[in-house]
Amino acid sequence: MEYMNKTIVEIHEALKRKEITSADLIKESLEKAHKIQEKTNAFVTIIEDAKPQEVTDELLSGIPYGVKDNYSTKGILSTGSSNTLKNYIPFFDATAVENLKKNGAVAVAKTVLDEFGMGGTGTTGHTGIVHNPWDYERMCAGSSSGSAASVAAGVYPYALGSDTGDSIRKPAAYCGIVGYKPTYGMISRYGLFPFASSLDHCGVLTRSVEDAAIVTDAMKGLDKNDMTTWDSSNIHLYENLSDSVKGKKLFYIKEICDLENYPNANEELKKHLQNFQETLKKCEELGMTVESVSVDQKLLNALPSVYVVISCAEATSNMSNLTGFIFGPRGEGNNYKEMMKDYRTKGFSPLIKRRFIIGSYVLQKENQEKYFKNAQRVRRLIVDEMKKLFKKYDGLIMPVGSGPAKLLDGSNDILKEDTTVLEEHLQIGNFGGFPSITIPNGFVNDLPVGVNITGNCYEDQNVLNIAYALESKMNYKNQIAKEVIK
Repeated sequence: MEYMNKTIVEIHEALKRKEITSADLIKESLEKAHKIQEKTNAFVTIIEDAKPQEVTDELLSGIPYGVKDNYSTKGILSTGSSNTLKNYIPFFDATAVENLKKNGAVAVAKTVLDEFGMGGTGTTGHTGIVHNPWDYERMCAGSSSGSAASVAAGVYPYALGSDTGDSIRKPAAYCGIVGYKPTYGMISRYGLFPFASSLDHCGVLTRSVEDAAIVTDAMKGLDKNDMTTWDSSNIHLYENLSDSVKGKKLFYIKEICDLENYPNANEELKKHLQNFQETLKKCEELGMTVESVSVDQKLLNALPSVYVVISCAEATSNMSNLTGFIFGPRGEGNNYKEMMKDYRTKGFSPLIKRRFIIGSYVLQKENQEKYFKNAQRVRRLIVDEMKKLFKKYDGLIMPVGSGPAKLLDGSNDILKEDTTVLEEHLQIGNFGGFPSITIPNGFVNDLPVGVNITGNCYEDQNVLNIAYALESKMNYKNQIAKEVIK
């Protein structure tokens, strides 16, 4: 009997009844990891010597999970999927990983990401492209691509991710699973390789809202090593999950969601937006109100540019410590400048280099006002607009992307000008640090698609409860990718 395709509570109960042991679960998980690796390339490292843990009353005790490879793991290779750190073995655990260890969780794999989280395709990791387990010719999105693929394939019930623009939530949609990033600072970022510090969130990918709540409860908490963390000790997400959402009010942005705004829409986009409307009807069946809201198109159009400017500027600063002297393979040269240049030139992919160039440019003194500071001002306008709406509504509900996972060869790529905001709107959750969750809400051409719910800061319970109730109206909880089943 297989257990890794079950929910956390089901696995825990089986452990408590002694139907299965932690060692058995680890064996099953490792076997599945090896089985999917050839076709998905989901892993940088499979932790062959993962040790069984004592089964306690903690729900995660003895259960395997995956760790995105931009989390520091003591004594285990942690590359950020970059050649600049291809041999880096940290001496400490990220706080989120340490907290899971305290709960008895067992890390069995480090998962592939877009290099240092800077990408949305799952194609730029130094170990190669991550393939979607629903269709190996399609992408998983990124950057938490390996985590999404392995959870969807049933390797374990959950994996850690990080989200700077949509890096947990879009891969979740493409892989037919749940992706949740809590309010900024609920989970410590200490030990997470920084990309853009004001946008980075730790989070989790699971196959149910319930499991997302369980894992987040174990990961979160104040941390003296991360001054942005806040006291969430009075928040118990799993204990307070409820599908009673009658009277809740949701809104969606009509400039993004209405099909009439896409005169050149292909069949995938049409089906995706029609499916979204069906999901809104389910919300109403649950007793919620859903209203269409108009947001200034200029603000919406600015989303991608604001994200690029701020994230690239912060990345340039954060990664200035990657010199080849402190850690990573030493570069060649006759002096430290030549050695540093050689290390960074050979180590970083073209995508990363472009982002560093953009970041350096917008941070130059003569350009700061025009680009960086203006981007910060527009970010504030966007966040203020959302906070104003959150005073009236309990949450924002939106389709994720413009349809199902794109083909890796780009032959069905519809990322044209008129769908850019539809693809990029999840960045709103990062601009404001808002809690945001994606759940599967159907299929388009036999491929999963997702819907996203975002709420006001610190209202994580509210966001999870809405998602939990909506999940109960659909039949996509704990689903496993079809290609793996075959």
